[in-house]
Amino acid sequence: MPRAPRRHHHRRWLRPAALAAAALTAWTAAPATAAPLPPDTARPALCSRTDTLKVPGAAHQRAACLTELTTAGTVASGHTDPADWAGLTPAGLATPTGVPGIQIDGYFPDTSTTNTNHGWNHDAQFVIRLPDRWNGGLVVSGAPGVREQYANDRAFGDWAVSQGYAFAATDKGATGAAFHRDGEAPGDALAEGNHRVTQLTRAARQVVARRYHRPPTRTLAMGMSNGGYLVRWQLENHPELYNGGVDWEGTLWRTEGPNLLTFLPLALRHYPSYAAGGAGAEQAHRAMTDAGFPAGSEFLWPFHHQYYWDLTQRIYREELDPGFDGATEAGTPFCAPGTPACDADYVYAERPEEVHQAVAKIALTGRIGKPLISFHGTYDVLLPISRSSDVYARLVEREGRGHLHRYYRVEAGTHVDSLADAFPGRVRPLVPCHRSAATALERWLDHGVRPPSSRTLKLPAGADAGKLLTYCPLRG
Repeated sequence: MPRAPRRHHHRRWLRPAALAAAALTAWTAAPATAAPLPPDTARPALCSRTDTLKVPGAAHQRAACLTELTTAGTVASGHTDPADWAGLTPAGLATPTGVPGIQIDGYFPDTSTTNTNHGWNHDAQFVIRLPDRWNGGLVVSGAPGVREQYANDRAFGDWAVSQGYAFAATDKGATGAAFHRDGEAPGDALAEGNHRVTQLTRAARQVVARRYHRPPTRTLAMGMSNGGYLVRWQLENHPELYNGGVDWEGTLWRTEGPNLLTFLPLALRHYPSYAAGGAGAEQAHRAMTDAGFPAGSEFLWPFHHQYYWDLTQRIYREELDPGFDGATEAGTPFCAPGTPACDADYVYAERPEEVHQAVAKIALTGRIGKPLISFHGTYDVLLPISRSSDVYARLVEREGRGHLHRYYRVEAGTHVDSLADAFPGRVRPLVPCHRSAATALERWLDHGVRPPSSRTLKLPAGADAGKLLTYCPLRG
């Protein structure tokens, strides 16, 4: 039987200590540690008009004039949360400096309270950064996974403000491993993320116009993982708000599949037999590769089994299909197949129609209305490329929007760039591919120069880790 409508739970999710390592994933994050925001004392001479920068619709906000908007300064000043972006980028990623400006932190009205940044205990938090030297553009993003509003700061927030963009990001309205407690019905918490990005985009455009005395000439949507999904959804449903977008390994939600509920249970079911070796290992390996986990990526499987697959399957299944495990919340961790209500036995195609209706709330169509550049690593074993971005590229083509899309498969890239440090030479970081994609999108929008055709970007032979951290030509 379907469960009763969910109520908002105003208590913090207590995660076991073992999940601390899951800060490496784009789906979970460590508890927020950002301190209460400090007084606005950094640049008083340039801060006389911050009180006029009201964020439309915000229930609370606080503006500060900062000598440094990048993480080179915001960590010390308390205007970011390092735990929120931990593990998403390589350790050697350079941090730009010399970007003074105004930062606005705040939140929109919401009833859930999982985001504890700044002691606010309030979801729908946002950050808006306004560099003094503005290039006329605005970048808007939503957090990856179930992280908070600062999650993109290192991956591309620093880059955006250093290039002169205004930058805005949202926590999507529900955070943490218990995000599924938000909303009244299955799918509501995920659907809220789309609303929050739209809400922030509209508000940020007005703030930008007030700060610089003219509206942005270019508004770009950017995001990774769940944030990449948000980019796709925005360009499909609100293309009027944007000039284009960059989609970094976006999640695919399709009512009929594929979606992560169709392939993660297969990993949970078959990986233990593969890892155990013996007579069943070869068959289990074949089942894994048939499910989309590519041959050659086996060295990444143990880590993902321990930290990614199980938790991700359980919390997203709970959001969309809470009736599967009855009164149990988010299943039983690492249960063996055959255990009652075990997620390793989950079969999405056999679930009731209301489950598919919940997925329909967030489903993608491929009907983008503005230029989009997508890229995805071929060694992504959280969101396997053959079951996600490959499928989305075909959807875009089927909808007759291929002229608006470029798609780059990045050989040996995986879901989080920190794994390039753990496996040097075997995993390629994707952050330089973002820089290449963003530059190509700018040239496409500003000068009509179309990016190179969609292709697989081969791993350069003999390239060292230092070169791979800055090198990702879209023609290669």
